[in-house]
Amino acid sequence: MKPTIKDVAKKANVSISTVSRVINKRGYVHEDTRLLIEKSIKDLGFVPNQLARSLTNRSSKIIAVIVPHIGPYFYGELLESIESQAQANGYKIMFFNVQDDPERELEYIRFFKQYNIEGIIVASNFQNMSKLDEIKVPIITIDHILDENIPSITADSVTAGELAAKKLIEGGSKHLAVFRGPSFLMTTIERTLGFNKVLKKHNLHADVFDFDLVNPDAKLIEQVLSANPHIDGIFAYSDTMALVISSILQRLGRRVPEDVQIIGYDNTPFVEWIHPPLTTISQPINLLGKQAFINLTRLIRGDELSTLHEVMNVELVERKSTR
Repeated sequence: MKPTIKDVAKKANVSISTVSRVINKRGYVHEDTRLLIEKSIKDLGFVPNQLARSLTNRSSKIIAVIVPHIGPYFYGELLESIESQAQANGYKIMFFNVQDDPERELEYIRFFKQYNIEGIIVASNFQNMSKLDEIKVPIITIDHILDENIPSITADSVTAGELAAKKLIEGGSKHLAVFRGPSFLMTTIERTLGFNKVLKKHNLHADVFDFDLVNPDAKLIEQVLSANPHIDGIFAYSDTMALVISSILQRLGRRVPEDVQIIGYDNTPFVEWIHPPLTTISQPINLLGKQAFINLTRLIRGDELSTLHEVMNVELVERKSTR
């Protein structure tokens, strides 16, 4: 049986409240008594219950991070960057995979209320935002603006669309297509806005096809490409989708980039090793996570943010899938 705070108090011949003051470093305890209690804790192998302590002193040092899913790449790197910054500042993170399910969201909201979460980072298209706001802890969103009054950190999706369009046009593409994610996502809307803004200047038009970014339907993509052989330039809103498109095009006998140029999104580590290596848009995932944590802790301390909605730069990484 694990030793309890009662066991520590008994061994040190002091009250439980005195042991509690030593553990939580709150209130006066004579130095000799403190040393005796610390020795008793060590001898017994007692591990204080961090959760119980948080309920007592209202400082859990726990940040909740909400994601829509874990794979394949973006959210993994994002979680690592947040966790790294949290650890450097004495915080722990708990991540919650809501899978775009409103019922799971409500379940986790009940958990947040019960266990004294200090702040929340939302990296999903959270559908119960009003309920989340009732918890009365600082909230910041990543890659989404769910409410104009809630701070956010996002990549510059409009510029991403502009960069992709300019590159495809410079390479000679005239029959363009966008293979994107769900149309309701802010990032999808903004990338499309930037892409079409450039096309309009050149009197060009893009066909738009919506797919699942994480698990794109390869059979449907093949049907689209087979039915539209005129397409000679594609902007895919994830590297995963771009890789599927590249593979299908080559199976259909269409060369990349000679016949069709392709640009992906995210600059995942493996895209430079495929044939041909993929031109893609790189967003600063690591910086998004770290800056979100930094801004959240500022809010926890009661500081004001200089910018409510912070936008990070993106860049085009040119490889052999474009001309």
